[in-house]
Amino acid sequence: MARTAGSTLTGSQPASGKLPEVVSTQPAPSETASQPLETPFADAASPFRRTEAPLPVFAGPPPQAPLPPATHSSWVTYRAQINFGLAMLAYLMVLVGAITLIQANPDAEWRYYIAALPVVPALIALVVFVRALTRLDDLQARIQLLAFGSSLGATALLTFGYAFFEGVGMPHLPPAYVLPVMAILWGVATTFFNWRYKWRYRR
Repeated sequence: MARTAGSTLTGSQPASGKLPEVVSTQPAPSETASQPLETPFADAASPFRRTEAPLPVFAGPPPQAPLPPATHSSWVTYRAQINFGLAMLAYLMVLVGAITLIQANPDAEWRYYIAALPVVPALIALVVFVRALTRLDDLQARIQLLAFGSSLGATALLTFGYAFFEGVGMPHLPPAYVLPVMAILWGVATTFFNWRYKWRYRR
């Protein structure tokens, strides 16, 4: 029997010429030793394995039913128009009352104070109008500009046209009625231009 480094030779060489069987004295390697080491980045670096995103720690609140659309009252939506309309109504009422009192008492000493009363609701209407203009966006400002220009031109045509009719016998129209006519035409023009832009953008 001959002994080699790290192995043992058993038996003698047979006559057939086959090599003798060699038995190793080293321990056989385990199956786990031949496998690659598992590292945290081994799967991510492998081009042959699909990686998955980690699950979120917090998935968020459970789904809820959609909130209903916000609704606004008519007072909030048309506050400026309502305030201006009320101011103009007060102006007309005070104007008619002042004219009636002055015509019934032409020689009274307090007629000058009564004649100045319609200025108060007119100033309120002016303040409401200016405040409403400062809160408009570009489109609404354009609509108001068109409405105001249209009402100004229509009022001028009506007043000058009625002046010609006064020359042929029609009753005289006091200049104090010019502002209410302009306000009414301004409201009509605002409604028309709002409808026009909504119809155009809806297409």
